[in-house]
Amino acid sequence: MIKIAPSILSADFAKLADEISSVESADYLHFDVMDGVFVPNISFGFPVLESVRRVTDMVLDVHLMIDDPLRFTARFAAAGADIITIHVEAEISENIHKAIAEIHKSGKKAGLSVSPKTSAAALIPYIDSLDHVLVMTVEPGYGGQEFIGDMLPKITEVRKAIGERGLACDLEVDGGINNETGKLCIAAGANVLVAGSTIFHASNRVAQIAQLRG
Repeated sequence: MIKIAPSILSADFAKLADEISSVESADYLHFDVMDGVFVPNISFGFPVLESVRRVTDMVLDVHLMIDDPLRFTARFAAAGADIITIHVEAEISENIHKAIAEIHKSGKKAGLSVSPKTSAAALIPYIDSLDHVLVMTVEPGYGGQEFIGDMLPKITEVRKAIGERGLACDLEVDGGINNETGKLCIAAGANVLVAGSTIFHASNRVAQIAQLRG
């Protein structure tokens, strides 16, 4: 089954509870955390996540685009995250293993993300302990970027690695996802699509979610 994760980075924060309610036919709610260090922009953190948790039962898919994420994984779990994904580029190997263990200790699902310039091979030392892999199809840190088509072979490579190991691991893509690029990613092996403006700028969000799911 294809899962859809609307990114609230594209929502209207003046009426966030209503915005979330409008996309509850989706599977996950994608929550981008940016620290101004690992990526140039700053987004939001614990107070917003706690507020979101209070108004929805949706699975909260928290994507940490932050430096040294091991410092904060337990706090994001306590704030309401269901899935916590960190970046392979943001930590040393030892701390990535520790962060994955910390996320699981908190009873949450652990994910690992790779940016466009990072190869799929960077995931392999950790993949057996992951619930979730996120392949970025734009550079992290900015919404509304154009999809990087060169990432499709990477998606296929990750899907092959998951399949060869018989893992029950979701493969998510994030960046420039619309009806056309979503189909390409699904064909390449993705089963979770993150979409921001494609959903939140749609006149009929429920229909748009259904169209992305296929």
